[in-house]
Amino acid sequence: MINFLDLKAINAQYADELKSACARVIDSGWFIMGKELETFEQAFADYCGVKHTIGVANGLDALILTIRAWKELGKLHSGDEIIVPANTYIASILAITENDLVPVLVEPDEHTFNLTAEGIAAAITPKTKAILPVHLYGQIAPMTEIMALAEAHQLLVLEDCAQAHGAAIAGKRVGSWGNAGGFSFYPGKNLGALGDAGAITTNDDELATAVKALRNYGSLVKYENLYQGVNSRLDEIQAAMLSVKLAYLDGETARRRMIAKRYLAEINHPHITLPRWERDEEHVFHLFVIRTQERSALKQYLADKGIQTVIHYPIAPHKQACYRAIKHEALPVTEKIHQQVLSLPIDPVMTDEQISYVIESINQFKINNVN
Repeated sequence: MINFLDLKAINAQYADELKSACARVIDSGWFIMGKELETFEQAFADYCGVKHTIGVANGLDALILTIRAWKELGKLHSGDEIIVPANTYIASILAITENDLVPVLVEPDEHTFNLTAEGIAAAITPKTKAILPVHLYGQIAPMTEIMALAEAHQLLVLEDCAQAHGAAIAGKRVGSWGNAGGFSFYPGKNLGALGDAGAITTNDDELATAVKALRNYGSLVKYENLYQGVNSRLDEIQAAMLSVKLAYLDGETARRRMIAKRYLAEINHPHITLPRWERDEEHVFHLFVIRTQERSALKQYLADKGIQTVIHYPIAPHKQACYRAIKHEALPVTEKIHQQVLSLPIDPVMTDEQISYVIESINQFKINNVN
């Protein structure tokens, strides 16, 4: 069986270091908001090329609290519009509606799955106050063009970096382009904790201070509350383990890219559309997503061959029950994407033989006995 992602094998590579990190925290007797968090926050800020990293409980909170902080600082107000890709994971949109703002769903480029500057520009109205580009599946959105648009229209930019740790354009990494970036360290991410975890990156001192308070009951000084905050703190054990795993991130990204290069070069099937990837640094391949009108048949065929695949994502956000008020929006590109996408295994611990087997199996896939 070729697992879609073998987290046990991935973490086994540095199990001794992870166990040592856990033991260090246990022996310290300090479990929340301590030295391990400070160490990871500084290391991740350096990695992303920003002044501040603020650890929070999960990736959704990273987005919610950034938008909430902008509201507290008077930069956003209830009813303001935020442009967001229509084909994203629902968390990107939940962060907007949770803050009583209005998501404006924009169709993506069907080859990169990301927003385009043209699509954003067409969606800007007098109520637009921010853009939330999502670096979907691990490929950075066209941030040079997006930031130019944002500057021209005086819009805030919050990058959803949950799937793209380390992706870059001309050496400038995700999380350092916009006014802020939100990261998830969910266990299956390229940089994954052993539980829920997230972070916000920014160069904005005022925003960083507000978020630090909001994540901790609205408090910077114990028992003094600036805001009606929440409890969303990245704990010491998860921070310690993330520090261990951060050292291996670039090496695992290199392996993911090698697998992607083989898939792109060797998968050759008339009914399968491969993703577009032009420059190495721009994609970290959290997922390798193909498109096919024969998705159900291909998924079952690969399962029968012992190859696990996943659909990211089967239902578009505007078709979810919780957003029934916008279910009639015309988003044909997004709907086609959600009907056709299938994610292949791209596990950094896959063997060369397993990669070859996936490629050979796909190339041998027959539809109604016709290849």
